[in-house]
Amino acid sequence: MVKHIILWQLKDEFSVEEKENIKLGIKNGLEGVAGKIPGLMDICVQTKGLASSNADVMLDSTFENEDALKAYAVHPEHVKVADENVRPFTKSRSCMDFEILLM
Repeated sequence: MVKHIILWQLKDEFSVEEKENIKLGIKNGLEGVAGKIPGLMDICVQTKGLASSNADVMLDSTFENEDALKAYAVHPEHVKVADENVRPFTKSRSCMDFEILLM
């Protein structure tokens, strides 16, 4: 299995209320691709970070393998959400992908 973790910071220009609506759009959009993309095993978006956080949104997703992750990256359902709900509103993105080794 492969984990795909993303952290985003929203653009500073948005009000607190706008940011809450943007976070909801990101969450609903990304979690809405569940069951639509082969190899995507689990997807969860966190939007309620503690005050100590320096990110606004976190994506935690699990894939069957690295090929499934690569396919997800270009899948039309994912690309649509990224283009409409994520990229226009974010100023930074950090990513860590890693393989889960089962013992």
